[in-house]
Amino acid sequence: MGIGKRKLNKLLMASLSVLLTGSGIACVTVRIMSSGIDPGLDIIAAEMTLPAANADNSRRTLMLSADNSDEISEESQTSEQSEEYADTDNDKEKNNERTESSKESSRVSGKIAAGDFEASEPDEEEIEEYIRQHEGEEQYPVYEFTTTQGNTSYKNIQIKNTASTDIDIKAELEGELGFSIEDTDEPQVLIYHTHTTESYLLYDTGYFYESFYPRTTDESENVCAVGEEIAKQLNNAGIVTIHDTTLHDYPSYSGAYDRSLETISEYLDEYPTIKVVLDIHRDGIGSDTEKSKPVFTADGKQAAQIMILAGYNYDDCEEFRDWEYNLRFALRLQDKASQMYPEMVRALNFSDFMYNMNVNTGSLLIEIGAESNTLEEVRYSGYLLGKVLTDVLSEAMDDTEG
Repeated sequence: MGIGKRKLNKLLMASLSVLLTGSGIACVTVRIMSSGIDPGLDIIAAEMTLPAANADNSRRTLMLSADNSDEISEESQTSEQSEEYADTDNDKEKNNERTESSKESSRVSGKIAAGDFEASEPDEEEIEEYIRQHEGEEQYPVYEFTTTQGNTSYKNIQIKNTASTDIDIKAELEGELGFSIEDTDEPQVLIYHTHTTESYLLYDTGYFYESFYPRTTDESENVCAVGEEIAKQLNNAGIVTIHDTTLHDYPSYSGAYDRSLETISEYLDEYPTIKVVLDIHRDGIGSDTEKSKPVFTADGKQAAQIMILAGYNYDDCEEFRDWEYNLRFALRLQDKASQMYPEMVRALNFSDFMYNMNVNTGSLLIEIGAESNTLEEVRYSGYLLGKVLTDVLSEAMDDTEG
């Protein structure tokens, strides 16, 4: 792991850090007081990297821009920041080049098989160097917690329902999916990242330094590394998966969901065989002086808990009339993950939002860990999620054949 590369990325994105902090992108901040966490505490998602999704705003084709809390206002930027991160023609040209390169490499990597999880734990020397480089900086605590409790449940399925409707979990779980998986060499799954630069801690030291900034364009250290683990398992099982690593939130964070929608649409046009579309994010839980990370253990190894999001069509949007199919898919994933890896999933987040889930009936947003989880923990979770998805999608194929 190159610490120098990480520092370079942080320097390149320092101004963006000021923007994100100043514009109040985080929706909710959870402080976990004292030196520990009550295991029974109902921990909620905090500093979400998603819009609040309950405001009445303008609509675009195939997309509900639920509110503007993920949009950085130009007025809040200094002239220097505006100049550095404005979408200049040169920036757009470079981003287009990265996009084409990403799509081409995704198509190639989609044919690579994967075996067991390849751990990449840092050695003692690497951690010592990391500590030396941050000598003199303030250290802040990282607390671990595990939570699965929601406000509604059925058997082992827990849901945090804040939507404008009640749901019959049993009936939805038993309902038909809105897609079927086929025995084909054509792509059937697309993995992408609206907030591509979301990243994690590199080392599990029990604290983070004051200079910690959880965003990077390095694909080996951000959510792309998680998406790659998921894609490997699906491709290894013969479910052809494309993993897109286009930077949708850099150099400009504003409009990330618009840009990711364009990417999705291009793939769906090119590959109408795609049935499942997954937007992989990470959560943020805590504050500038203390953070918390959701964890669990699978096969003796610590991993990051995940949270599946499914949206409700609260204002009867024409493009999201089939929202129940996405919920059914989410419930099957929640159920299977709970069976295969107990405590892997936090309560399923069901609420009044869309987040591009209306593109087809197999679209979900999934958060893998939080910014204070380590890269190793979230990569392992991606590996496990890939196995869960493989089982759920294989069952969808069996149901069709039956």
